[in-house]
Amino acid sequence: MIDFGFDKIALIGAVALIVIGPEKLPRVARTVGTLLGKARRYVADVKAEVNRSIELEELQKMKSQFETAARDVESTVTREVNEASASFNKGFDEIRSDLEADLLAGGPAQPLATPVPEYRRPNKKWRLKRSAVPQWYKKRAGVRTHTQSGAARVARFRPPRSSP
Repeated sequence: MIDFGFDKIALIGAVALIVIGPEKLPRVARTVGTLLGKARRYVADVKAEVNRSIELEELQKMKSQFETAARDVESTVTREVNEASASFNKGFDEIRSDLEADLLAGGPAQPLATPVPEYRRPNKKWRLKRSAVPQWYKKRAGVRTHTQSGAARVARFRPPRSSP
């Protein structure tokens, strides 16, 4: 931008004082100030608009890159799933054909595997677990072993009512 030092501004002010006159100089200076403010705001608006358009273009480029990457991943996953299902179906068909051939021949060629035992949940009383600290010690130390709601705690420690 234009570089104005103090000496140049003083020279311009002296010339303006002589040409315009002391009566009109404040009004002209106010008008020039408002025009400069409007010009600065206009320049700032134009800069902001240019920056927004540049950011929009960058976002659109990024969006297209993400879309192509997503399409590539989708096609890769689809291809891999199709290959896996084809190999699974191939293996399944081979096993089925072997079983059918064994059944038609009069029985299995190999002994059947042992049956899978039924699941039994371990006999743990996980709801009744206690800590290693004995109950008598907890009672003596004043450790709470039961949870109590706030209303129940207030009712428990409320002083008894006296009858009138």
